[in-house]
Amino acid sequence: MRSRSQIGRAPSSPSSSAPGLHHEVATTDMNHPTSRDFDIAIVGAGPAGLAAGLYAGRNRMRTALLEARAPGGQLLNTELIEDYPGQKSILGGDLAAIMLGQTLHFGAELITSPVKRITVDDSGMKHIETGEGEVRAAAVILTAGGNPRKLDVPGEVEFAGRGVSYCAVCDGAFFKGADLAVVGGGDAAVEEGLFLTRYARRVTIIHRRNGFRAQSILVEEARRHPQVSFILNTVVEAIAGGEKVSGVKLRHVNTGETSTLPVGGVFVFVGFVPNTGLVDAHLEHDSAGYYVTDPHTMMTNVPGIFAAGDVRSQLTRQITTAVGDATTATMAAMRWVEDTKRRVDVGTAEQAQLVA
Repeated sequence: MRSRSQIGRAPSSPSSSAPGLHHEVATTDMNHPTSRDFDIAIVGAGPAGLAAGLYAGRNRMRTALLEARAPGGQLLNTELIEDYPGQKSILGGDLAAIMLGQTLHFGAELITSPVKRITVDDSGMKHIETGEGEVRAAAVILTAGGNPRKLDVPGEVEFAGRGVSYCAVCDGAFFKGADLAVVGGGDAAVEEGLFLTRYARRVTIIHRRNGFRAQSILVEEARRHPQVSFILNTVVEAIAGGEKVSGVKLRHVNTGETSTLPVGGVFVFVGFVPNTGLVDAHLEHDSAGYYVTDPHTMMTNVPGIFAAGDVRSQLTRQITTAVGDATTATMAAMRWVEDTKRRVDVGTAEQAQLVA
């Protein structure tokens, strides 16, 4: 596995023989690309970023894959995966390692450094400021994902993957016959709570207020469900257990009264924070902060900047949807790079004729 903390020479790989982008900018000569100049730069090495790197590298694009931490994204926070095609059951870390190895095999260059800012110059070239210097690329694919909002209570970190989860679709099947707690009051909490009734004996939805932000029709459906109950005006103070979760400690927000609810698992749905603050330009986003893209190309409103995976506004966020988004984004980004190269070549030829 090839991982470097600094930006060095271009990889001696299938992609390194691809011609660089002939694009005139004040700070670089793209006719003679340096190790910092790429056709496509991918920001974030979760499932979406790794899939994008695979497709770009295999198609002989000079490809940079930028990641601040260990590649894998949310896969590294998932103990067991059973809903990824071709893998009956696989550890999240193992799937991340397989995907990374395949991506690097086809020539993407992994740059392990945090991305601080992305700017676009007048020529359309993207400048990516990292902790180790600047990377330049004709196209950028944003796959930085995001993170579930945490409760920040004792036991949450300790029991992550051992009873604490942030994805009912991913982990619900591991809790067959269990009593579960769902924390939150929005659409996601109620919808996921209803989904968990497929597996759980009983689901208790815990919400800090008396009313829900979720749609009324969802709340009514949950109230009618024989396996669902509610504890309102209550917050989780701690998550307890031994090898696995055994219960949650609760506090009523009005009376201060404390209690313990025995459960075998806790599903937290109090929000998701997308990593969408890197680009120094206005990218259109929805009310929750997710990037809005063209569904056919995954391009944002800024030409040459694409988005895929958990940063993008969409119906669901799964490994499979992230990989699918990334495939579309990469194919569109490659076309963008090739079209840009042709435009520059035509302009250069016309300029040469005028000089002659």
